[in-house]
Amino acid sequence: MKIAMIGSRRYENRRKIQDAVFRLKERFGDELIIISGGAKDGADKYVRKYAIDFGVTYHEYNPAHTTMNLYSQMPKHYYGKPYHVSQFHHRNGLIAKACDKMIAFISRGDKADGTKSAINQALKLNKKVTIIT
Repeated sequence: MKIAMIGSRRYENRRKIQDAVFRLKERFGDELIIISGGAKDGADKYVRKYAIDFGVTYHEYNPAHTTMNLYSQMPKHYYGKPYHVSQFHHRNGLIAKACDKMIAFISRGDKADGTKSAINQALKLNKKVTIIT
């Protein structure tokens, strides 16, 4: 089961993320793959940490202006491009296509435009989306 776990850069409730990753690991075991966007702050940071801590297969779709890392899913030539905001929307589309379901972590009152972009792309593909505040 491929579960996208994404969220706002302002999301800081690491306990909810830890619990979600733990429950998914219990439910799907070694069949679980967690997909995220690789942001250095907020939800993505904690998703990465807990997926790795719990021994879950972790795939990252970090934007084209970043550098490739151990978990990056795109080929090496995809990375190191000049920054452009469209790279985030492209990355969100890749995440939406790659997952079976999506979990989004958004703090109350946070616009979370990037997270909403990924949610909308997943919904267009008829993927189930769960939002956790």
